[in-house]
Amino acid sequence: MHFSIPDTQEFVDAASNTYVGYNIHINGLFHCTVRYKQLLNLHEQLVKDADVPLPTFPPKKFFPLTMTQQEERRVGLEKYIQTIGQNPVINSSELLNGFLLNAQQEAVNGPFENEYLDVFLSNDCKVTINVSTKENSGQVLKKVYDRIMLLNHLHPYFALFIIVQEDNNAIVLRKLQDFESPVITYKNMCTLGIRVVLGKNYWDIEHDLEILDDSVGLSLLYNQTVAEIQRGWILITDEMQNRLENLQKKGIKKEYMKIARTLKYYGYVQFVPCFCDYPLPESKVVIAIGKNELNLRVLTADDKPQEIAFKVTRMRCWRITTSQNGIDRYDHHDHFNLELSFEYLIARNQLQWITVSSDQAILMSVCLQSMIDELLLKSTDGNKHQEPQKKSWTYIMRDGHSRIVMGAGSIENIDEEKQQDEVHSSTGVEPIIKKLTDRLSIMKLKKSSDDKTIVYKHERGRTRECDIVENNAFYTIGDEDL
Repeated sequence: MHFSIPDTQEFVDAASNTYVGYNIHINGLFHCTVRYKQLLNLHEQLVKDADVPLPTFPPKKFFPLTMTQQEERRVGLEKYIQTIGQNPVINSSELLNGFLLNAQQEAVNGPFENEYLDVFLSNDCKVTINVSTKENSGQVLKKVYDRIMLLNHLHPYFALFIIVQEDNNAIVLRKLQDFESPVITYKNMCTLGIRVVLGKNYWDIEHDLEILDDSVGLSLLYNQTVAEIQRGWILITDEMQNRLENLQKKGIKKEYMKIARTLKYYGYVQFVPCFCDYPLPESKVVIAIGKNELNLRVLTADDKPQEIAFKVTRMRCWRITTSQNGIDRYDHHDHFNLELSFEYLIARNQLQWITVSSDQAILMSVCLQSMIDELLLKSTDGNKHQEPQKKSWTYIMRDGHSRIVMGAGSIENIDEEKQQDEVHSSTGVEPIIKKLTDRLSIMKLKKSSDDKTIVYKHERGRTRECDIVENNAFYTIGDEDL
């Protein structure tokens, strides 16, 4: 997960006391606004629950903070949450996911409501399910699986994605995860042409073999493969195209998949054309990520693209850098330039930084991280899909009330919780990415029931660097990789 705290808000509560709210963005989209004490409470519970080293948390201050100290605290909190976001144990924990889910729901500031959500399959068929804003992505997925009758052991191989339809192409904007409510995230990204789609959630195509033995799983993979060939994500000759079309007309799905799995770029995610400083500055490229590599096709005037493959095991680390054009962060005409830079082992003892400029830079980074996580898990024979332990933990709301929460769930109703006698006060203690069609999100500033007004916003500088992601797979590199 990529975290940032690009700005803050100052609130006045019901007792006329002011406090600072920190606007947390995750994977390029505004997620929630939280107070210092909420993050401190999260840290204290991670200390007790997480069996991993934790970064230093910004210390409490006994006197009101100056503007300089407020900025130092924002930077410190951002660094803290970026660091824990890189730890696979923490960012997959029920505690962090549950905290973020509850914080997102509190930011919406409304009662939980049931509504219908359309989830599309790759063949444009849709499954309409009744969901609540308190349900996270995993819970919504379970309802989809129940409707399409997918076998339980195949559930981990799929996920929900938000895509935008553009001409005959589909552009992936985001993978929905358990720290968020699909309904809330979908609304935050509201723009023409977006939809929630069920798609593959793994990189190793050997997993296909298990899925293809089930009729529902076979149909899901088949429909997604047909769609990717039609989009041009998977390269194919005219002869092979005719052969596959004949199999498609006859409904011979397994034979179709047997052939398709051998094609170039099968199992890759393709991104919209962008620019790279390799092999030359301002090279126009098409990037595809899959099969443990970032594949670069340099577009040339003679329509003979030059192909370059960067193995993920040779990337020592990478980072996301953003810069903003425009004066008002919330202006519809703002634009954020995003860059993914990775340090690559070009040759033995020779590392080189390579930079890609793309609106999808954060998604590229998320793909690289999930690919490396899967690679490391495979090398250690780990189990990617362990059952959650459903531990209880305490969520503190912005107004100071607290509630015991079980697992990665959410508080049942924020408004009701504030009125219940057993709820007690706690004694402890931009969008960054532009939507490809317009913008990815607009920060929605709302009054909450415990906040009378927003006094002002603190905004960041023009250029900033997000968290640098270290690649643990780099240190497993052997002579055969060189």
